[in-house]
Amino acid sequence: MAKDTFLYRKTTLNLQGKLFDAGVPRVMGILNLTPDSFYKNSRSSSVDDALKRTETFLNAGADFIDIGAYSSRPGAAEVSTNEELQRIVPVVEAIAKNLPEAILSIDTFRAKVAQETIHAGAHIINDIAAGGMDEAMFDTIAQLQVPYIIMHMKGTPATMQQYASYTDIGLEVVDYFSEKIAALRNLGVKDIIIDPGFGFSKTLDHNYQLLQQLNHLDLFNLPVLVGFSRKSMIYKLLDSSPSEALNGTTVLNTIALLKGANILRVHDVKAAAECIALVQKMKQQ
Repeated sequence: MAKDTFLYRKTTLNLQGKLFDAGVPRVMGILNLTPDSFYKNSRSSSVDDALKRTETFLNAGADFIDIGAYSSRPGAAEVSTNEELQRIVPVVEAIAKNLPEAILSIDTFRAKVAQETIHAGAHIINDIAAGGMDEAMFDTIAQLQVPYIIMHMKGTPATMQQYASYTDIGLEVVDYFSEKIAALRNLGVKDIIIDPGFGFSKTLDHNYQLLQQLNHLDLFNLPVLVGFSRKSMIYKLLDSSPSEALNGTTVLNTIALLKGANILRVHDVKAAAECIALVQKMKQQ
């Protein structure tokens, strides 16, 4: 049964020699270093601001901080590798120095950014393209031996909605991860986290079909990350806006937790931590 599979899921992550258990649901706070991320309240414009926001996230219950310097929303401005590094490396160094307890995930599809941020003090790489936008990424992850989050997406952030066509989205996502995981295992990558990519190359209906089938990902016996936070799959359905989408985010996070999700990637850490606490209490009864 699916729940039995979940019990044997590999959830221990090696964070530079320190073991971390992702078997208990965890919260990942989103720290954007971009001026054009779709949710303006998630943006940090300076190192000091990023430090303050990280400390707030940690105090609110964040287990991971996911730092991104390249917006993946459709229509976002192109950012060069050098600019991405200039935005992100000083923030990673500052957090590693001033808040050493923070576990830092780097949201990038570029191997060079992955390498330099890990050397600057980060712990995890979160790649929306799962190696598809930089052929050097898989080899780089294998060399670094850090946990690697792979997301399902077709095309690029600029073109992805052109590819939002599936015969059976659940089966096609499973096939996608099967190929990626096999390639990574062949290179010796040990710690893999999978993200079904809600909102990426998917229509509104596709997102909810995928959520309904989320527990199909149990077969990989790997941690599953979900990211619904304030996305259009919520506010377009409810005819609202990102600023009004917290309640919808919490509802979808609850459903995902009940279907076995391990990590909630969110803008609102306190709400997600409370969601986990309530669901865990129910499961313990």
